[in-house]
Amino acid sequence: MAQGKLQLGDSVIVKPNVEELDLNINIGGWQGRVAEIEEEDGLIGIDWDSLTLKQIPDKTIVYCEVEGLDWARVYLEPADVEQTTARDSEDDVVKTIEQIESKHDFTWTDEAPEESEEIDRRIQAVLDNAEDESEEAAFEVWQEYLEDELEFPFEAEVFECQEEGPLQEGDQVTVVGIYEDDDEEYDVFDDDIEDIFGILVLLRHGREEYEFPLCDLEVLDKSSDNYQPVKDYAIWFANR
Repeated sequence: MAQGKLQLGDSVIVKPNVEELDLNINIGGWQGRVAEIEEEDGLIGIDWDSLTLKQIPDKTIVYCEVEGLDWARVYLEPADVEQTTARDSEDDVVKTIEQIESKHDFTWTDEAPEESEEIDRRIQAVLDNAEDESEEAAFEVWQEYLEDELEFPFEAEVFECQEEGPLQEGDQVTVVGIYEDDDEEYDVFDDDIEDIFGILVLLRHGREEYEFPLCDLEVLDKSSDNYQPVKDYAIWFANR
């Protein structure tokens, strides 16, 4: 098919050997429709068609759910795709997404059904203490819960970090407490940091001390009483 300037609604196929960076998988041959064109960086958002959605491995869907990634849409450079003929309808896409969501019937996590239900129960028990259903109220009860449940200091590992930050994935750190500023209790609801970082902790790495998102840490000792509260919070934060 002749390649012209891509328009919203165009059907496209990903060229061979193109990698989806968040998932580290080859998505060459996957097909979908142009759903978004970003003017600033030139990327295009592609909603996968129903046939592609059906071929996405279950483990990939689960990983996306846990990490807060979108398994039904991808953003690529226009040069990574070429126009093709649609092989389904948008109604087919909606039905397929509903089927996938029904199949993966979990709220917060990819654990086995029994463990998933237990995690869901613990997370919901925390949220039940919130004054209302707002995200601000949810953060308030999470901070109170973690302050009550966690024993400091404890050892943790960085499993996700900011691109330009001082810490790298895999770094082992010592968490010494929930972060508080010099004058008053740390305000997790600052508009500049809430959506990105959530609750911050104070940690040590070598001789340096940092403020770091708790959601990006995993407790090293999985048998410790600190492990489950931190994991539950990270799961909630990624899927809130």
